[in-house]
Amino acid sequence: MIKAFQNAFKIPELRKRLIFTGLLLIVYRLGAHITLPGIDDGALEAFFNQLMEGGGGNVIGFIDLFSGGAFSQMTIFALGIQPYISASIIMQLLGVIVPSLEKLSKEPDGRKKMTQYTRYGTVILSIIQGITISIVLRNPEAISEQAGEIVPNANLWWHFLVVLTLTAGTSFVMWLGEQITERGIGQGISLIITVGIIAGLPGGVTTVITNLFTRPDFGIAQLAVLVILIIVAIAGTVFITLSVRKIPVQYGRQIRGRRVIGGQSTHLPLRVNAAGMIPIIFAITLIQFPETAISFLPPDWEWRSIALGLVGTGTPLWLTFYALLIIGFTYFYTAVQINPVQMAEDLQKYGGFIPGIRAGKQTADYINTTLTRITLPGAVFLAAIAVIPIIITARLNIGATMVDGASILIVVGVVLDTMSQIESYLTVRHYEGFLKDRKLKGRRR
Repeated sequence: MIKAFQNAFKIPELRKRLIFTGLLLIVYRLGAHITLPGIDDGALEAFFNQLMEGGGGNVIGFIDLFSGGAFSQMTIFALGIQPYISASIIMQLLGVIVPSLEKLSKEPDGRKKMTQYTRYGTVILSIIQGITISIVLRNPEAISEQAGEIVPNANLWWHFLVVLTLTAGTSFVMWLGEQITERGIGQGISLIITVGIIAGLPGGVTTVITNLFTRPDFGIAQLAVLVILIIVAIAGTVFITLSVRKIPVQYGRQIRGRRVIGGQSTHLPLRVNAAGMIPIIFAITLIQFPETAISFLPPDWEWRSIALGLVGTGTPLWLTFYALLIIGFTYFYTAVQINPVQMAEDLQKYGGFIPGIRAGKQTADYINTTLTRITLPGAVFLAAIAVIPIIITARLNIGATMVDGASILIVVGVVLDTMSQIESYLTVRHYEGFLKDRKLKGRRR
């Protein structure tokens, strides 16, 4: 693997992309430590500690983990990439429901317009969330009666400045992600989320070690269970990400003069999890809203604890809804990414056919049926990897949040996707990559 990284820096284009990606991620992490103006850091820390102890810890932990700690510190990147993800979900749902948007997405420049609409939606959601945050910071006692004054000199100008800063911060993070995707290596938005998760890794390790030495009910056996859980989750993610269903394809022979063209046998690869880690991100983004709304209700409201008991993180209803969201989004995003009709038309256009299946509609139906069948076990497996760690870590009582299982899925999935892109650069230029190719070595000899 070390040699593969060395080879990566031997290719000028790939080296530039890697350095560019690294620099933008460093910029993102630096911005995650610039605090909003006029905030008392001590009062802010006490406020978040009270929220964590008062039932809102799961939601706060999720938002803070995905923002790399920027939310709890109330930095200029406090909102992170969440508004962009929410806007993306809304636009993709509207693209299926609204006929005009569905037609627009199929046009040559339709995706660019949809991306532009997503940007506008991101700005609108950032403004709404920024206003909410500024109001909460101005009146923290509405959430926690014991909260101190976080902003000593808050006025209308301060509210405007905070909303503007948070909106600009989210827009800048969105721009960073798009630049990484276009000019760097990997999927920019996913990499930014991954960096935020990895930034919280030292704190998670510290928590586990502290529990090991301070809690009598958490010993070596519980630690071994946790380690095995992580290994199984990583192995399962790798397995489901790399699993492919190969549909045999035959190309007919064409005689042009004295040349015979075609007659090749190949296969059409369909990934078991074609949606990647996107369903996890979408599901987490949606499922946080009920608990977030409840946690911001007055603490003395008599129905607050009952509502949290129903939809709070880790409850049977929450786990069931979380799993169903993952399965549903897996099917939804797979349908967005793969078009069986278009694949059938492309096969027919280039003289290809699936043995035993007629070209045209029957080929499209066959691909669609196969895709539906292989997506189900992939979606169920993805939901299981996300839900089971939550149940086990809750049993171990190590202060786990709702993203423990999902964070592993996202990080491993993004790393595999990035390594795959690097591997393609190395393979094209006949360098040894992360996966050794013996046939390639034989040819070079």
